[in-house]
Amino acid sequence: MFKISNPYLEKTLGTFSIKDIEAITGIKSHTLRIWEQRYGIIIPKRSETNIRYYDDNDLKTLLNISVLNDNGYKISEIAKMSKDAIAEKVVHLGQHCTEFKIHIRSFVSAMMSFDETGFHKLLNTYILQYGIEETFLHIVFPFLTEVGLLWQVGTILPSHEHFVSNIIKQKLYVAIDGQVGKLANPRKKFLLFLPESEKHSLGLLFANYVIRSRGHEVLYLGQEVPLVDLKDAFGKENPHYILTMMTAAQPDIDKQAFVDFLSANWPNSQILLTGWQLVNAEMVLGENARKINSISEFIDFLNHLSQGPGSKINSIA
Repeated sequence: MFKISNPYLEKTLGTFSIKDIEAITGIKSHTLRIWEQRYGIIIPKRSETNIRYYDDNDLKTLLNISVLNDNGYKISEIAKMSKDAIAEKVVHLGQHCTEFKIHIRSFVSAMMSFDETGFHKLLNTYILQYGIEETFLHIVFPFLTEVGLLWQVGTILPSHEHFVSNIIKQKLYVAIDGQVGKLANPRKKFLLFLPESEKHSLGLLFANYVIRSRGHEVLYLGQEVPLVDLKDAFGKENPHYILTMMTAAQPDIDKQAFVDFLSANWPNSQILLTGWQLVNAEMVLGENARKINSISEFIDFLNHLSQGPGSKINSIA
């Protein structure tokens, strides 16, 4: 095992306490103990100091058991199955069930064991089954929310989040490249950026994809863009829309001043503000600024643009 030394988080990769198992699988600690004693579904390991712990294989098995149990299988039935039979049942459920929670649990399982091939396979399967937008809305983003919660309670390490985020970003980059040549008529120009100290770019990348998929033009600047640099480089640009988001707490940023700066310097653009920190901030917005409360609302906004009078999308061969 590999020990991580961190003043805020003491964690051993590949080992999980009973509280970790509860956080990841949703199986209550006392329920798991009863299942162990009555059905012998898992035999926990013991540390040198006689503290129980679970390994990666135990976690995968318990994730699968929780999926079956949530879908009507009694624990007495599950206990009679082999681990392979349990896994096959879960795969079958995933293929025939519209319950997205199963897919989220599968993502968690692949993440916890750093299974890159498995995570790619799951992501590709869901995109083929539901399409990229539905996959992100109903599986990827809820999964990332769960990842954030697991990180906050100390069940996972930052490396787990980086691992899955990079795979998801790769998929988005490929999807964005696939939109080259789509031209909406009329075509709008969007400028996308994240403010200083904002590092979480997945939401902005997804916005980049959905805008381009409707045939509109995107100036994508990415994360941690200083406002002064933004004004110097793009002060003479006249995008129809400027989209920015703020999800992490930003104690050093005056949100009102931030929004006022954008509204004043791009008076002919509509400023679109999203992300928890901006949506929930108490601010006075100018006539050219509005909040976007969710990803679904932004997609509805784009669809409305694309469905206007005379709108159509052409492709360059």
